[in-house]
Amino acid sequence: MRKTEDRVSRALSSPPISRRRLLTSLPALGGVLATGCADTLVPPTIRGGLVGAADVLTMSTTRWLMSDQPLAREYAPADISPNFPTWGQTNPDDEEYQRHLSEGFANWRLPVTGLVQRPRSFSLDDLKQLPARTQITAHVCEQGWSAIGEWTGAPLAQVLEAAGGVRAEARYVVFTAVDRWYESIDMFDVVHPQTLLAYGLNGTTLPVGNGAPVRLRVERQCGYKNIKFLKSIEVVDSLAGFGRGTGGLSSDYGFHWYGGV
Repeated sequence: MRKTEDRVSRALSSPPISRRRLLTSLPALGGVLATGCADTLVPPTIRGGLVGAADVLTMSTTRWLMSDQPLAREYAPADISPNFPTWGQTNPDDEEYQRHLSEGFANWRLPVTGLVQRPRSFSLDDLKQLPARTQITAHVCEQGWSAIGEWTGAPLAQVLEAAGGVRAEARYVVFTAVDRWYESIDMFDVVHPQTLLAYGLNGTTLPVGNGAPVRLRVERQCGYKNIKFLKSIEVVDSLAGFGRGTGGLSSDYGFHWYGGV
């Protein structure tokens, strides 16, 4: 396996995106950038054979094309889908979640831990006190449907900055959901301004069916990366201790870890 990884890496590698280049392209993101930028162009684990080669080729080529951190396309209000789908889990059968739901999420907290300077838990009000972003974007589902929605939330970079910023060794952020789903992204997507912890959809509070109180929005990746019902966030230097070590429940079971669109 190691020989396969080395061969693929040599064949498909391109110069890494430097931390300095990323910093100068996104000055508005503040102090989190100083320690949070990753220069990886390959998935955290590389599968063997042509599938693994395709993983690396897709990710490295896309990252090269996006080296200046362009925004995903944003749409006009007239383009918003009238009924945004509630695909997958729509109301977790979890005692703690149901208690928070009955309380209007007044006592809900989102812990942000790991390689941050000041680990802390955020209430829903805490997140709403951070600088907000609203964007109208397309959700592209791996199962063949798409929809356009208006998302409002706190940019992930702002949340991490509110936790003191990330430490120099940070490479990934892992998101765990109430239903035990988990996903991860690397720092290239973490610092992107459209990566949100969304608490609003189409001008209203995020509905339960769409992941209330907070869901992840990674607008440049497929729908399965945008997990709902967030329970915790952890900044890490390795994904080895999570699931099967591939970086997400979807990739644990054969999906691409990098689901770029």
